[in-house]
Amino acid sequence: MQIAELELDGTGSLRPGPGSPPVTHGEVFVLVRRGGRPVGTLLGRVPEGADPKAVLLTLAAREHGGGPVASVSALTVPSVTVVVATRERSGQLAHALDSLLAQDHPDFEIVVVDNAPVTDATRDLVAHKYAERVQYVTEPVPGLAVAHNRGVAAARGEVIAFTDDDVVADPRWLTELTAPFAADPGLGCATGLILPARLRTPAQVLLESHGGFAKGFTARTYDPYDPPAGEPLFPFTAGRFGSGANMAFRAAVLREVGGFDPATGAGTPARGGDDLYGFVRVLAQGHRLHYTPRALVWHHHRETWRDLETQAFGYGAGLTAYLTAVLVNRPALLPAFLARLPRGAAYARTLTASREAKDGTAEGGTAGADGGTAGAGVPGGHDSRTHAWPRRLSRLQRRGMLYGPVGYLRARRALRGVPPGRVASAFAGVSVDDPGDGSVGPREEAR
Repeated sequence: MQIAELELDGTGSLRPGPGSPPVTHGEVFVLVRRGGRPVGTLLGRVPEGADPKAVLLTLAAREHGGGPVASVSALTVPSVTVVVATRERSGQLAHALDSLLAQDHPDFEIVVVDNAPVTDATRDLVAHKYAERVQYVTEPVPGLAVAHNRGVAAARGEVIAFTDDDVVADPRWLTELTAPFAADPGLGCATGLILPARLRTPAQVLLESHGGFAKGFTARTYDPYDPPAGEPLFPFTAGRFGSGANMAFRAAVLREVGGFDPATGAGTPARGGDDLYGFVRVLAQGHRLHYTPRALVWHHHRETWRDLETQAFGYGAGLTAYLTAVLVNRPALLPAFLARLPRGAAYARTLTASREAKDGTAEGGTAGADGGTAGAGVPGGHDSRTHAWPRRLSRLQRRGMLYGPVGYLRARRALRGVPPGRVASAFAGVSVDDPGDGSVGPREEAR
């Protein structure tokens, strides 16, 4: 499936997605922009011999036409540090860094955290290609949250943004992601839009048909003092707020809550949940969180069915691991969590339920070990929970949810064996021992 961007301005313009070839006939996943800003996506089919631009403009005008064209104006933005944690993926990292260095933000720095490296590939890439433009640091303890805390320790910006080594950032990503902090002094965190950079394999199509990482095209602010109507599980449904590939925190707030829990995240037995932990800790501390679809990154989804199975288990594990981490580090939230537990269990069943594709394909168009067919349309309903999801992936998610608390506790035990000072933290002079009261504060271990 092709990826393209379509601008609904006076003349209209069509260009391929980042790294994609020119658009031709066949199915096309289209990001629709108005005045340069994302307003929605659509799935179109260009007949052979037809003009792709004309066909897709007609579809876009029908689904996203009307309304004034929003001009892209100058925004007031704070200084920012972009942290990219990576491990042995120098090829992908180079594409990510190229897009980050092309940002239109007026005051930013980039910190690459090489997490538990086994070769010098990342160090050599930064030294030889990016020289003084990118700061390189290493974190010997494996784990995404540990690596992020190392980046926090090296950061000098008022805001600290995080993205992954497998993304391509839109040129206005950093400006749009950090502008809300200037507009709202009470904002502690911002997240943005994540769209697929490739839809070339059944696994990639299936993941995006399941909703992918996108949270829709409507900006939203989450306020702990004014919980959103219709979300009785707030703030424990942190997956609704955004994802770690596109998030930013006010530096002072992130340090105030103790950074990320080091026993969460990819690369640890917990398998994930570090970003969700950060979101809930910020909200629990009384700060607002803002989601903006104007801040866009393109993400390279996993390509194989085996990768998707691993990812499904990891999502389930990360979900319950982060909840365990929140309760361990902030036990005062336990009554609120218990009050939401019955509804939370029902929500978890819905979240992980298997569903057939709209065409009736069994198992939601399950791809077998050889790939098979995804059998589902793209894009998904972005939280509608009506999209296809195979029974096997549903089972793996649920198994992961059962495993998550165990994985988190295993990760905590593993960190106790790390020599003092080796676990990255946003603060100096902290230890990996429990603080005693279960809370996380500025003088306590962030990992």
